[in-house]
Amino acid sequence: MIFKNYYKILDLETSHVSIDEIKTAYRQAAKKYHPDLNIGDKLAEEKIKDINEAYKTLSVPASKRKYDRIWNSHFGKTQKAFSGKGEKGVLLNMFLGNVEKESNTQGNFKKNSVKGENIETQINISIEEAFYGKQKMISLRTVEGKVKNLLLNIPQGIQDGEKIRLIGQGKIGKNGGKNGDLFIEVKIEDSKSFKLKGCDLYTDLLLTPWEAVLGTRAKVTSIDDETKVYIPQGIQTGEKIKIPGKGYKNNNGIRGDLIAEIKVVVPKQLTQQERTIFEKLNEISSFNPRNEKM
Repeated sequence: MIFKNYYKILDLETSHVSIDEIKTAYRQAAKKYHPDLNIGDKLAEEKIKDINEAYKTLSVPASKRKYDRIWNSHFGKTQKAFSGKGEKGVLLNMFLGNVEKESNTQGNFKKNSVKGENIETQINISIEEAFYGKQKMISLRTVEGKVKNLLLNIPQGIQDGEKIRLIGQGKIGKNGGKNGDLFIEVKIEDSKSFKLKGCDLYTDLLLTPWEAVLGTRAKVTSIDDETKVYIPQGIQTGEKIKIPGKGYKNNNGIRGDLIAEIKVVVPKQLTQQERTIFEKLNEISSFNPRNEKM
């Protein structure tokens, strides 16, 4: 008899594992075979179904014990472990208590069945929504003219231009064929605070003239916290300060840098004392940027 080995499906070498270990293995396997990262890969589609099935059984202590008990009572060391789809054999349906035959043919489908066409669309999200992830309701108009509302799960750290796949949300199949899929391309928009270039985030760091002249330590707000940076004496507008590891994420979750571009801001209004100081500085200073060699 051929039996699905849920532990092997989750890349676990033994059944003597904790629920936390099962959860960790599931997250790793689900990320590896996620449909959004394996677009058009039929094997990945089947693999993710087995992974979800294995996790559903093994993540609950009661069902895990039941699975282990049936395995030990029905299958010996010489029996073959069925680790995924695509093999001929007999599958044991543990919880219904019967045996079902599985075939690797498509005989249950009508010969003239036609899969529905895929649909592609695009949505715009903010940098903050992309960085933290978000559930977003989107509205689409069907070919019949009706409005369909879908709840879209945007994963943390999604990349600009990456596509999210919603299986079965495309055009309806014909003669019993499967529905097509919906592919949603994500476009990340710059915000008032940040601009995204690759995995680096760019922001403006505003300084007073005296801070730029004398140097200081200035607070910079990143996308998820605050940090202080050293500003050297005589820094100029347009110069950039790099703050490592405070940018956006790449596909592996590694963060880029935060680039703070200096902008020296001159006060529009002055007190009488401030005006006096600037007038005195104008008298005694020999600095003239128009006479400086470029």
